[in-house]
Amino acid sequence: MLRVRDLEKSFGEHQVLLELSFDVRAGRAAVLVGPNGSGKSTALKCITGADEPDAGTIEVLGEPFTELSATIRAATAVVMDDLDFFPDLTVIEHLDLFARAHRVEEPEALVDDVLREVGLSAQSGQLPVSLSSGQRRRLALASAFVRPRRLLVLDEPEQRLDTEGLAWLATRLRTEKKNGLAILFASHSPELVEAVADEVVTLGRES
Repeated sequence: MLRVRDLEKSFGEHQVLLELSFDVRAGRAAVLVGPNGSGKSTALKCITGADEPDAGTIEVLGEPFTELSATIRAATAVVMDDLDFFPDLTVIEHLDLFARAHRVEEPEALVDDVLREVGLSAQSGQLPVSLSSGQRRRLALASAFVRPRRLLVLDEPEQRLDTEGLAWLATRLRTEKKNGLAILFASHSPELVEAVADEVVTLGRES
């Protein structure tokens, strides 16, 4: 599903990524781990097209990655930490727009199901700015779950989730794998890594 070979990225004199290579197959999850500044978010940005690597190759569904590929865009759901919400849309309107934009069948039923799962049914009429940080994180994740996907890319999805939220997330990601999805995520949570990851890719090393 995802093939990364010899990925490199530098910022000035500082080399963040050096010859990073790994694969993620359907029904499997790979996690990027490492200390802050080791390049986890940079790698995800390069892989999803938010940043451009200096060297290396990225293939999704067997074809070279390009944001111009409708096939790749349709197959890849991404949740980064800096996800922008539509400020004038309520929670339910936000998710409904995502679902309809991706031509989901019966979008209203799917959105209602996902809202219940992420625990935001009571907040469905609120604007994102009125949510707590943990609720906004759940909304960001819900935005990926209301659209079709074959590859799920998440940057520290456990951020701002409480213990109950972390347990829910682990269960949901295991279900995604059972449904045949490939998952790539970065994480600082040993519990989430242990519960979900099939392969651990370590970036940087603490001295």
